Amino acid sequence: MMKVQGMGILALLFVIVMSLFVIGREAEAKTFLVNCGANASVNVDGRRWFGDLDPVSNLTVSSGIVASDYTFNENSVHSPLYRTARIFTDNLNYTFKGIQGNYFLRLHFYTLSFQNHNVNQSSFSVEANGLKLVSEFNVPFEISLKRLYVQSLGSNSSSFSLIKEYFFDVGTDALVIEFVPAKGSFGFVSAIEIIPVVDTVFVDSVNKVGGYGANASLNLNKRGIETMYRLNIGGSEIKPSQDELWRTWGLDSGYMLMADAGSEIRNRSNITYTSGNDTSVAPLLVYESARTMSNTQVLEKRLNMSWKFQVDPHFDYMIRFHFCELEFDTANQRKFRIYINNRTAADNFDVFLRAGGKNKAFHQDYFDALSPKINTLWIQLGPEIAAGAAGTDALLNGLEIFKLSQNENLAYVETYSPTRGNKNSRSLILWVGIGSGIATMAILAALFILIFCFCKRQRDEPGDAKNNSPRWRPLFLVNNTANAKGSILNQNLSGSTVRVGRRFTIAEIKSATNNFDDSLIIGVGGFGKVYKGEIEDGTLVAIKRASPQSEQGLTEFETEIEMLSRVRHRHLVSLIGFCDEQKEMILIYEYMANGTLRGHLFGGNLPPLSWKQRLEVCIGAARGLYYLHTGSDRGIIHRDVKTTNILLDESFVAKMADFGLSKTGPALEHTHVSTAVKGSFGYLDPEYFRRQQLTEKSDVYSLGVVLFEVVCARPVINPSLPKDQINLAEWAMRWQRQRLLETIIDPQLKGKYYPESLKKFGEIAEKCLADEGKSRPTMGEVLWHLEYVLQIHDAWLLTNDGENSSSQIMGTLGERESEEVQEDDDLNEKTGLAPKMKDNEESDVGETVKSDAAVVGVEDFSQLVNPQGR
Repeated sequence: MMKVQGMGILALLFVIVMSLFVIGREAEAKTFLVNCGANASVNVDGRRWFGDLDPVSNLTVSSGIVASDYTFNENSVHSPLYRTARIFTDNLNYTFKGIQGNYFLRLHFYTLSFQNHNVNQSSFSVEANGLKLVSEFNVPFEISLKRLYVQSLGSNSSSFSLIKEYFFDVGTDALVIEFVPAKGSFGFVSAIEIIPVVDTVFVDSVNKVGGYGANASLNLNKRGIETMYRLNIGGSEIKPSQDELWRTWGLDSGYMLMADAGSEIRNRSNITYTSGNDTSVAPLLVYESARTMSNTQVLEKRLNMSWKFQVDPHFDYMIRFHFCELEFDTANQRKFRIYINNRTAADNFDVFLRAGGKNKAFHQDYFDALSPKINTLWIQLGPEIAAGAAGTDALLNGLEIFKLSQNENLAYVETYSPTRGNKNSRSLILWVGIGSGIATMAILAALFILIFCFCKRQRDEPGDAKNNSPRWRPLFLVNNTANAKGSILNQNLSGSTVRVGRRFTIAEIKSATNNFDDSLIIGVGGFGKVYKGEIEDGTLVAIKRASPQSEQGLTEFETEIEMLSRVRHRHLVSLIGFCDEQKEMILIYEYMANGTLRGHLFGGNLPPLSWKQRLEVCIGAARGLYYLHTGSDRGIIHRDVKTTNILLDESFVAKMADFGLSKTGPALEHTHVSTAVKGSFGYLDPEYFRRQQLTEKSDVYSLGVVLFEVVCARPVINPSLPKDQINLAEWAMRWQRQRLLETIIDPQLKGKYYPESLKKFGEIAEKCLADEGKSRPTMGEVLWHLEYVLQIHDAWLLTNDGENSSSQIMGTLGERESEEVQEDDDLNEKTGLAPKMKDNEESDVGETVKSDAAVVGVEDFSQLVNPQGR
């Protein structure tokens, strides 16, 4: 009997202890829902929000006045909360007592029409337990920025509300939210939401982008987190009532570079979490929909899915991917790469394999630190180059982007904020805009007067003075006078091309070439002879003079001027000017001191290039071609990519040359340009040859041949070799398919390259030579992979030199990637790809950058135009 009573007492004590524990946990995990400026509670989406004028326990409000407007029309689940707000002109504190642990804090703002307060002039800061959340914050400006950004990506937003969400650890028994207005200004808040969160929502150690498997410790117990974006990929919006933590999951289509690049899929059957009940991380609804890569709807299957986000620079970010395989029930059916700001976060990513099956949901976190110059974050999923055709696909279910605090600060002041500095800065911006407009009109007027005076002077000058005057002239100004001098440029070209360089007189050309002295000839091609010359200011140039016997001259002459007057790039040979007097056709280029790529590979007396130099040259050529393909609305197809048209300046910077065969790309509604077959034998795209349909992939094929030529250092066509070796592309492809490319490598490279880099190099060359254009990579993808090859070779060089510290290797790669990320934003906006590249004037190999107008030069222009194979 005593034993039974004892057991009963123990059971009672256990119940009491557990009850106290639960009560304590409930006290610690208390939820606060506050409707600011209201004196009564309101039900919103199944939850009761208490007015901050109500005597709510554990909440005190220090100051502020209330405002209301019941006439507004905001289409939001939170609309009932936005009819009131608390306005403050002095410091306002909300103190929540008796809470401790991890919490989501959401601050709601709605731009009510406040009496006696212009909401556009509001400016304030917010802190929570010493963590600065916002500074110099202007709600209308932030809403406008968000709206403009979404509209710039082809979406719409008409909301006048803003929700800022934060996550942090409340280490004390109280949470104090302090609102501080700027001097002479005011602030307001519409609602406050405090939601307890379990410890497993965020973990302290995550994968580091570009860290090659390394983890980064986030020290979350000492840092605050701001939610920047939370998206349900490929699905509909998830409302707060559908999420355990009352989170909103928005649509991703408004942030995609091309929404059609990803197809939506859905599967609502039998989805479970890989580890227990993980609803605190994301609801199952997130995993019931996804995007996969489109097939023929968007150019080709190899186009990356790309999302672009505007973020605050100079902060650390955690990017969370949500995955669930909805279609395949075996591994290796869908493998892809994840890129974050143009760097590889993961490769060979197989959702099925990582989750352990189909319909199993999990998430993957990555850490990335942004430089002060970057305010965009690119998320891209693309094909794994090592995967077979069946595996070139990607999948994503959900995406979250979190900003991490720096030195107890999450605030970022937008440089162009209308309230930064003082409350009159909006007027300042207005006057700056007006002043800019007036200045622009004045400049245009002055330019018109200068042109008028120039034309009048041209008419008044004697004929001889005009002919001998070595001045710079826009082509459209000399159209009429050029024809009077015997110009052979057609009328349309001269009238439409306005950015071409200088028109030289024949006297200037003869002076530069010592009257076309044969000793200055540096090459002979189908167009004619090429001379090394020196113009009056001492600049060395390459002068290409058409031969009277040339059958291609006039067409190529006009095309060269037209194309090079439309484009200018660090990796394209610059056209300095031309001469079309006395029936001459002469083109003047920058001088390239180190000749052609072919001259350094074979058949010349130029020194051989190292493997690293060859990679850098290939990267430079790919950059130039990529710019041609994407630098204008329809792009330009080079149509004659070969090693004799890749020239090297004094710093061995590669530049594409010879645009005589170039063609403007197809119009938007077309996939190709129908044209007669032209090009150089051995480099010619077989698909183009068969169908007479020219595409950008024809250049990709030709570059693939160049890549094999770089490895093997032999001519692309050599009839003196055995039959199976005559054609380099066919011969090299046979060895590459056997993964034995090192067998035929240039003997000069033996033992001087990293085998893994050659392996990757051969893989991208092989893909370039696919029979069908749709199976070849884009030029952007080729460029990215070449950059990757160079990176792993650089890492090997460090190790080979005895500097085998992994931190040194990773530091080198990190520096390269950081520089490339800063160079790449403009280029990625055009492409939706993930290449490490940038089409600007900074060198990717560390040389001193020269102005576009600078003249550098060509040692060997001998095959700028190859008469054979065209």
